[in-house]
Amino acid sequence: MRALSFMRRAPILLAVLLGSPPTHAGEPVVIVHPDSTVRSLTRDEVINMFMGRQKRLPSGLVVVPIEQAEPPGTRARFYQLLVGKDLPDINAYWARLLYSGQAQPPRQAASAEAVLELVASNKAAIGVVDSARVDRRVRVVLDLGK
Repeated sequence: MRALSFMRRAPILLAVLLGSPPTHAGEPVVIVHPDSTVRSLTRDEVINMFMGRQKRLPSGLVVVPIEQAEPPGTRARFYQLLVGKDLPDINAYWARLLYSGQAQPPRQAASAEAVLELVASNKAAIGVVDSARVDRRVRVVLDLGK
C-alpha cells in the first residue's frame, strides 16, 4: 500500500524538484549607479552603510542603501557574508536603532529587478543583488563571494 502511495506522488515530487529554481545562482554583490563616482567600496564601508553608521558615499552624496526583500534567502546570505549574522540578529539590531531613533534601516525592494531599477535611477543608491542578476544598468563595487 505504501509503495502505491509513493508511486502516485513520485511524479509530483519529481516535478517539484526539477522545476524549483535554486535559492541563489551566485553570491551577493554590492552595486551602484553606472555613472557614480564610486568605483569600489571596502567591506567596512558597506558594513557601515548597511548598518546605518555611515550616512554618505565617498562622493559626498547621502547614501540610500537598498536590500532585496524576496526571496528572503538573498538578504540572509548577504548579511551572513557581510557581518556573519543571521536575519533575527539583524532584525533585532534594527529594532533597537529604530526604537532609539538613531537610524533607519535600508530600504527594501520587492525583488532583484526592483533593486536594479532603483539603483539605476539614483546615483546615491547602493544595492545588493545576486551576481547572476547584474547587468549594464549598474556597476559592481564589492563582490562578497571573493
